[in-house]
Amino acid sequence: MRTRIRLRRLRRSALRRRSDVIEVWTALLVTVLLCLGAPLAGIGAGWWAHGEARALAAAQRAERHRVRAEVTGQTPDTLPSLDAGRRQTYRVAVRWTEHDGRVRTAMARVPAGTLRGDVVDVWFDAQGRGVGPPQGRTAVWQHTLTSGVCAAGGAAALVLLGQGVVRRVAMRHRMAEWEQDWARTEPEWTRRHQS
Repeated sequence: MRTRIRLRRLRRSALRRRSDVIEVWTALLVTVLLCLGAPLAGIGAGWWAHGEARALAAAQRAERHRVRAEVTGQTPDTLPSLDAGRRQTYRVAVRWTEHDGRVRTAMARVPAGTLRGDVVDVWFDAQGRGVGPPQGRTAVWQHTLTSGVCAAGGAAALVLLGQGVVRRVAMRHRMAEWEQDWARTEPEWTRRHQS
């Protein structure tokens, strides 16, 4: 029903205004942009984000190395419960033996619940700082999907905002046109004459 009314605005009629035609064409453009433009924006942003995330993960894999180390430092008895939903880690001293037989120690992040004397996998960067493991495929895809969905949503919001602005302007023009037409025809209907 609503579509029929909008399409009627395109027919020649004494009641049709230029703002009616603009509003119909805007609605058609918004439909096309929401059905094609927003998904394409999401796909493009996701594709770009996937490439960037894969490059970052590859750089992290090239820079970081994993070591099996023994926890030598004192581990905390309790952890603050600020991030209850996330996997908690804490920094503690660890010791391991290099390939050439040298014993090394450093501070590294270990999972919560690790005790002194436990052997854990820890990651170090090229400067010997303790870091987290490199991003895996799951993190790359999460970044890809998040970027794609945000871009598609942003594009859709921008299109709908634009439509709202066009509709508001069209409504103002329509009311102004109706006022002008009424000012011309009102004296004939009410039999009043303007002086």
